[in-house]
Amino acid sequence: MLPHTDRRNRPGALRLLLGLACASVLSVAFGCDKVPLLAPTGSVITIFPAASAVPVNGEVEIVATVIEQGVASTSTPTPTPTPAPGTGTGTGTGTGTGTGTTTTTTTGAGTPVQNGTLVSFTTTIGRIEPAEARTQNGLVRVRFVAGTQSGTATITAFSGGASGRLENLRIGTAAAERVVLTASPQTLGCTGGTSQVSARVEDLSGAPVTGVPVNFSTNAGQLSAATAQTDSSGVARTQLTTTREATISANVAGRTAEATVRLNPRTGISISGPTTAVSAGVPTTFTVNVGSDAIISNVEVNFGDGRVLPLGSISGSTTVQHTYTEAGSYTVRAIARDPSGCDEQVATSLTILPGQPPGVTVTASNNRPTVNETVVLTANVTGATSTIQRYEWTFGPGADRPSAVTTGNQVTVSWSTPGTKVITVTVIQSVGPSGNGSTTVTVVPGF
Repeated sequence: MLPHTDRRNRPGALRLLLGLACASVLSVAFGCDKVPLLAPTGSVITIFPAASAVPVNGEVEIVATVIEQGVASTSTPTPTPTPAPGTGTGTGTGTGTGTGTTTTTTTGAGTPVQNGTLVSFTTTIGRIEPAEARTQNGLVRVRFVAGTQSGTATITAFSGGASGRLENLRIGTAAAERVVLTASPQTLGCTGGTSQVSARVEDLSGAPVTGVPVNFSTNAGQLSAATAQTDSSGVARTQLTTTREATISANVAGRTAEATVRLNPRTGISISGPTTAVSAGVPTTFTVNVGSDAIISNVEVNFGDGRVLPLGSISGSTTVQHTYTEAGSYTVRAIARDPSGCDEQVATSLTILPGQPPGVTVTASNNRPTVNETVVLTANVTGATSTIQRYEWTFGPGADRPSAVTTGNQVTVSWSTPGTKVITVTVIQSVGPSGNGSTTVTVVPGF
């Protein structure tokens, strides 16, 4: 007598009868063709992946459940919120939307199919290993193996008249949901330099997406690689070399991010001098300016004649003076340095003419003194003058002394004889030619 079964288990009982019948026939040496054990009518197959994304050339476990008289699970595409675009401050996230797979299972009254039930698999991308497998407690475990093609795979499992489908298993770049872009350093020196650029590619759950190409571009400078693949951490790398501010973009299958590499403010150094020729021995004025937002550690002025003047840390506008001793053409340079060690240099040119003697005028306190009257003589100097070192005087015959040397521009003298006296003075400068002046006085006899 057959074991008692309720209506729910009649398909299983029928298969048991068939098995016993075949065994009976075999026992009498008639033979029985092996027929694959397939899911009975009314069975439900549901497929679950171990991960929602697979890297190129990667693999993931696929589990299928086969239930007699079960209730189907549904896989509903779930929209993914649009990530924020890159901020341009060194990190960014790609824009766009994607879909994931949410499985909702409804408890049914069915039971697992008989162990050994054959389930076959197909896929639109990649391959299933093995393509056929047999159940154990209603479960089948196989592996999905991705190839080199990116996209979304649809996997179908079927046995008898039952089938189940898994959609939107994302492969390679199709798994990329966002890109996070960073640059280090984000700020280069005032003359530029090299920054290390990293793009991390993430899937819907924030996990790294490995083995996918990232395309880099920039609006300034040069990249060491325009395309790079993500590593095991989901990061692709390149280098930016630039002499000015640059914005870098990373793109993975339409997901983009941007980062900006900036330069420290330049010093804004400038220098200006006289617009006309200047004579040797005459002080020359230069104006040095630095940018209002620049941080300066030192400015020095090289006058082009071997002399250098350090100004230290300055801001705004500063004037400096310099006196050239020789005629010629000179290039004057101002060099500014910021705290990072960045130097910026500007220059101006000027012509120095041969030195011209200063004008000297001699005046007497009394142009008609009497014999032995003391007279005060004054030398007035005008024109191209530097530092006057001394005044060399001569007084003519009958003076209380024939000559004198003074450091000031006045001297006293008297004469013991009447007549016209010629007074001369030579003005000696520290730089530049000497100047000469003269005057006469008439000495009259006393009464």
